[in-house]
Amino acid sequence: MAADIDLLVLGDANPDLILHGGEVVPAFGQAEHLVDDARLTMGGSGAILACGAAKLGLRVAICALLGDDLFGRFVRDGLDAAGVDTTGLATDASVATGITVVLSGPDDRAIITMPGTIAGLRAELIDPSLLERARHVHVSSYYLQSALVSSLPDVFDEVHAHGATTSIDPNWDPSGLWDAGLLELLRRTDVFLPNEMEATRVGRTSDLEDAVLSLSSRSGLVVVKNGDRGAIAGSQGHVHHVHGLRADVVDTTGAGDSFDAGFLAAWLGGEPIDRALAIANACGALSTRAMGGVDAQATMAEAVAFLEEGSAA
Repeated sequence: MAADIDLLVLGDANPDLILHGGEVVPAFGQAEHLVDDARLTMGGSGAILACGAAKLGLRVAICALLGDDLFGRFVRDGLDAAGVDTTGLATDASVATGITVVLSGPDDRAIITMPGTIAGLRAELIDPSLLERARHVHVSSYYLQSALVSSLPDVFDEVHAHGATTSIDPNWDPSGLWDAGLLELLRRTDVFLPNEMEATRVGRTSDLEDAVLSLSSRSGLVVVKNGDRGAIAGSQGHVHHVHGLRADVVDTTGAGDSFDAGFLAAWLGGEPIDRALAIANACGALSTRAMGGVDAQATMAEAVAFLEEGSAA
């Protein structure tokens, strides 16, 4: 079967309700705090990445589970509008679509999630033909995919048997254990895409470079997002660094997912690691220009132009 899908995302798709500015830190006791803005937008690490990759020019499909409800229809419509192939979306009318509330302050964010359907994607819901047609398969929010994780070794073996590659973004582990089979699965993973905090926890060390080297002894390539400090990658004992980029930040929601989209688009396009890291940094930075994860995502031309402007921090 022809590989006519560049990127297949297996993961989370849900709305984000973003509360921005003002007094975003809530207080019990029925104290009413006011915020400056509120936005219901595309959320879920997988969905944001899928939208970003489609905008960068990849042919993208997604497999995720939604409820038969208003939020589920919102997500499906948004993915369709972004040009993502949604034939792999499944519906479970007995479970509500998950939702995340983001309290977005000037220097940090608080994230509160009702998992709902986010945790319900199972291997039997993944269309085998999509796996066969994909050049690359990405798993988002590993630690939230509780119904899927035990099947991922077999899924990744099947993907590799078709000649395709794999990647994982773990996102935060609510349990605090930082394993759930991930360390073993990394041996079947071509690209591991944590942020700095996730990398040091999974790698069981406080030193980021040590974590990158340790994790890259398991995974083919480890790519770590490090915010305005740039990014670091490790492969076969070699470490790559790129500087951060300056942008007019409005909201950082989904910036890591846009980074992932930029890296995978460049890497799948044959760019060397340093160049792919730089493009990923540009995509992550540019995505922060608006509220939510998708409204300011960059095209590849915009990302390259941003790099050429010499905006290195």
